[in-house]
Amino acid sequence: MITPSRTVEHLVIGGGPAGAMAAIRLAEAGRQVTLAEKESGPRGTVCGEFLSREAVDYLKSVAIAPSGLGAKPIDSVRLYAGKKCAEAALPFPALSLSRRRLDAVLLARATEAGCEVLRGRCVQQLAAHDHGWVAGFESGDSIAARTVFLANGKHDVRGWSRGRGKQNGLVGFKMHWRLGAAQVAALRECIELFLFSGGYAGLSLVEDDTANLCLAVRGSSLRAAGGWKGLLARMLESNLQLRERLRGAEALAARPLAIAPIPYGYLAQRAHGLWRIGDQAAVIPSFTGDGIAIALHSATLAVQMLLDGKSADEYLSTLRGQLRRPMRLGTWVSRVMVTPPSRYAAPLLSALLPAALRAIAAATRVPDRALVTMCPAAAKVVAQAP
Repeated sequence: MITPSRTVEHLVIGGGPAGAMAAIRLAEAGRQVTLAEKESGPRGTVCGEFLSREAVDYLKSVAIAPSGLGAKPIDSVRLYAGKKCAEAALPFPALSLSRRRLDAVLLARATEAGCEVLRGRCVQQLAAHDHGWVAGFESGDSIAARTVFLANGKHDVRGWSRGRGKQNGLVGFKMHWRLGAAQVAALRECIELFLFSGGYAGLSLVEDDTANLCLAVRGSSLRAAGGWKGLLARMLESNLQLRERLRGAEALAARPLAIAPIPYGYLAQRAHGLWRIGDQAAVIPSFTGDGIAIALHSATLAVQMLLDGKSADEYLSTLRGQLRRPMRLGTWVSRVMVTPPSRYAAPLLSALLPAALRAIAAATRVPDRALVTMCPAAAKVVAQAP
């Protein structure tokens, strides 16, 4: 049994978009909330860094205007398989912003709202205790809390694993690049998706005209390529347009960020008294671009239902009902996209006409009817922001 060093009302484990949003909402509602984030300072994470309309609206509702942080507009998508291309306008306005900058701003906003933010504090143990919970830190001390929000992304707290998704065995990579001026101009206001053997990649600009390359690949394909360097070489060899985009580019890190396995299609089924939010509640394939929106939405919905006296299981049931269809479609398309291109890429590409691309983009969003409105006073601050 862990003996708590002190007691708080609400504990949020994880300082990404879901955790920070939950902390902001709770603090604005007058609740005592402590957020524990394992990283001691700003750090990137494997993410497509895409902000859909829903994500932008949620950020504005807590007085954060992404455009003011340097986020880049995205109004179209191009899908490449070899030399073939399909292009379509997005059915909604979107932005792209690095997680390093977004997470830092969200945590600063949580502190401003009155949340206690603990940096460099990794929760290693979590157990039920006296009608609540007690979390044990790597440092040896602990905190008791009446409620706990699990917002620790794709990394599990010991003993509280999420289980498998509908599509497993994928490895995620992310690396930022400094492109040449001509390539920046060609990529501006567009996100490009590239199919390659065993996976797919996305490339888009974030603040300061940095390019984010994020990809998912089957573990077997990664092993066959001999690791990251071999995989990148194969991707560039098989995709002329990606090779052109990265011609003369400077990698901004010695190696990419990586995560494995990625449980695409995962939807939490039982709460066990915990409020699971973000990737702890649902993991949608990266190409849909709705991961950050789902993180912000799940956090907002969870806090609203808690404030309304609902249970964690009732919250999860509501969230599953809202996300089941977009998750099912996104996971099906993701499965198709990682099949061998020699057999499937050409017919897939010919099927994904602009109208179909737009339809898929629209159908993999958090439904409009599910969006939660909270804190109208905060929303007014940035209601007119671009």
